[in-house]
Amino acid sequence: MTLILTAHGSVDPRSAAVTHAVAGRIRRLRPWLDVRPAFLEKASPSLSDVLAGVTGHGIVVPFLLADAYHARIDLPSVIEASGADVEQAGVLGQDPALLSVLRQRLAESGVSPDDDGLGVVVVAVGSSSATANAHTAAVAKALHTGTRWPGTEVAFATGPYPAVHDATQTLRARGARRLVIAPWFLAHGRITDRVANYAAAHGIPMAEPLGSHNLVAATVLDRFDALSTASVAA
Repeated sequence: MTLILTAHGSVDPRSAAVTHAVAGRIRRLRPWLDVRPAFLEKASPSLSDVLAGVTGHGIVVPFLLADAYHARIDLPSVIEASGADVEQAGVLGQDPALLSVLRQRLAESGVSPDDDGLGVVVVAVGSSSATANAHTAAVAKALHTGTRWPGTEVAFATGPYPAVHDATQTLRARGARRLVIAPWFLAHGRITDRVANYAAAHGIPMAEPLGSHNLVAATVLDRFDALSTASVAA
């Protein structure tokens, strides 16, 4: 069986590098598994080309955080057009393992859960799907659990409000004396660069994206296992 790790793709090479790095981690965790990275657009190899080379059954795992347009429309369309014997797994979503990575990235930037003067802005890509945005907002709420922070707020770098500025104003109104931005992104790219520029201009530290991490790879494998186990049972 083949695991096709499929990202959206970006002209920024840092984005593809993370996809390839996570694929490498999965191979080290499961040396016997055929793991192939693929991209919907703007990077190679394309998902269409990878599917054309798959023999036997495969599972496409979206390397995406949100269950929105790319996962619901783009991916199924490419899979159907390919005629390949593959199924599509669920997105990575708001998995507790990914929240652990986000907390680690904050800790690496010097953030303490006991800082009672800190407000955290979780910045993500917005979606036309209200449900997807609500799931993203849940990340900020979960991140606040067990801390002494005055609050956490979600902000969307694209699409719907609140924007980053709105979230920072809300947190300051709640009593936050310091702010930090936690990017809910798998990799750096043009959007995170825009957020970083805003952060730098306003003197706000910004943590790193989730990036290549064994817990990210394990989450991909969880999505793969959930579907492969169901396929065997059927």
